[in-house]
Amino acid sequence: MRCAVLGDPVDHSLSPVIHCAAYRELGLDDWEYDAVRVAAGGLAGFVDGLDPAEWRGLSLTMPLKREALPLLSSHDDWVSATGACNTVLLEPDGSRHGLNTDVTGALMVLGEHDHPLERAVVLGGGATATSLLLALADRGMRHATIVVRDPARAGDTVHAVAAHRSAPQVEVRTLAEVEGEAETLTGDVLVSTVPTSAQVPELLAAVADIPLVFDVVYDPWPSPLAAAAERAGWTVLSGLDLLVAQAINQVVAMTGRHDVPGGAMRRAAEEELASRSSR
Repeated sequence: MRCAVLGDPVDHSLSPVIHCAAYRELGLDDWEYDAVRVAAGGLAGFVDGLDPAEWRGLSLTMPLKREALPLLSSHDDWVSATGACNTVLLEPDGSRHGLNTDVTGALMVLGEHDHPLERAVVLGGGATATSLLLALADRGMRHATIVVRDPARAGDTVHAVAAHRSAPQVEVRTLAEVEGEAETLTGDVLVSTVPTSAQVPELLAAVADIPLVFDVVYDPWPSPLAAAAERAGWTVLSGLDLLVAQAINQVVAMTGRHDVPGGAMRRAAEEELASRSSR
């Protein structure tokens, strides 16, 4: 049975290493998991060409998470809430079921730490930010400050978060104004979905007092944001935590197995990252 991660770019993805580690531990010797470059606008054509007798599941990364929605026959509630899908199950009858394991993975990661989560600051306003904001709302977030370069591009995220059953308050600020002010932002948790190139000293100073930092970056690690938080003694969660957690949920969904070896999956990812850094 075949599975794959799709995106553009995708050659850097750790997903094949993580999923294949799970298959080995589970004794699924006839399962394969590859990385396939699929550019924006190409998802429908790729999926239409797959034989559901051979293919079981697809993991989706940027820029395909929203592009998948019209292709689905059904989907879970988190896909509806986020407007984004990162997992497609190809059923034998040709139907396609969508999941958002970014949300359920974030819920797993956040559930491992006993921190207040009522006030959140989130850097970035794309699909991943939406997923983490909804996970935070499920964990008790009452107020969110979303910091983005262009507020017009955060509309879908603001709408999705405001529509959560807990109706958290949402404020949008620009990176320029945050970086230009002398005051620091306050909150219980800081989530960053921006690349390391955007983690400039002015931004780091503006969020320096937030005691729980969840940076979805995992390579290079530590990111400037994570390194600063670690020096301050704050709790730091990484993109690798999220990547492995959401992959565990994907393997369960794709294989039907619930004895998924999360430890082996994490070790495989760490070994691959160590190998890449030594090259």
